[in-house]
Amino acid sequence: MEETFGASDMKGLAVDTVCDRFSEEGWVRTSARVPTEMDLTIYVNGRALVNILCTPAKLNCLVIGYLYAEGIISDVGDVASMRICEDDSLADVILNNPAYTLPTVRTLASGCSGGGVFKTQGQEVDSELVVTPTEVLSLMKELQEQMELYRISGGVHTSALSDTGKLLVVAEDIGRHNTLNKIQGECLLRGISTRDRLLLITGRISSEMLLKAARMQVPVVVSRRSPTGKAISLARDLGITLVGQARGSRLAVFTHEERLGCPQTG
Repeated sequence: MEETFGASDMKGLAVDTVCDRFSEEGWVRTSARVPTEMDLTIYVNGRALVNILCTPAKLNCLVIGYLYAEGIISDVGDVASMRICEDDSLADVILNNPAYTLPTVRTLASGCSGGGVFKTQGQEVDSELVVTPTEVLSLMKELQEQMELYRISGGVHTSALSDTGKLLVVAEDIGRHNTLNKIQGECLLRGISTRDRLLLITGRISSEMLLKAARMQVPVVVSRRSPTGKAISLARDLGITLVGQARGSRLAVFTHEERLGCPQTG
């Protein structure tokens, strides 16, 4: 399989347009850059599986990560071949098991519904990982420094997989869930373990995001924003430390605070 990770080339990921901006000085017509959106159709064994609205970067990672997250593959070894044609907006995947029964084709939007899954099963995370609040905030700062597409065009989410010292994989996309699938796919293609790592996310943490984290066996999930109530409940059940509102020198820990050295209270 072709392995292209496209970490730094922003060509084709943003388009030029014009807009009318208002400020205290009045209206002015000016140029603007906005993120590119594409509708990628994934075919598996010759049959259309899903349409994903996404940013056209790390598409091979997105496809592999999506198939893994849905339980269609358990490893890249289950894939006999994969061809991605950006011009035709398709990914053609052939599995080593030609008799695999696929779910009904569906479309995943880039927004909240983009996290829908065929199998919503989470596996409890058992980890002895510990990290300090200072390390978490330093990693979030590094994530902000690597938000290349966001700085150019805005309108995208950025996520990263990290150990306690540095970012290992970074992905940007118009869809929050796509960023996690891209991270999972790149880790599978590059042989990077996701176990006992941290996931850093710029967007809101929803329950579907936590199911993906559990599938990766990631014990700590961090976001600049607040999690949903259902995400907090699920994180508690899955054994995941959920950190939100991580900005500047502050953060809030909602579940399993012991991993960040916070004294547990009754």
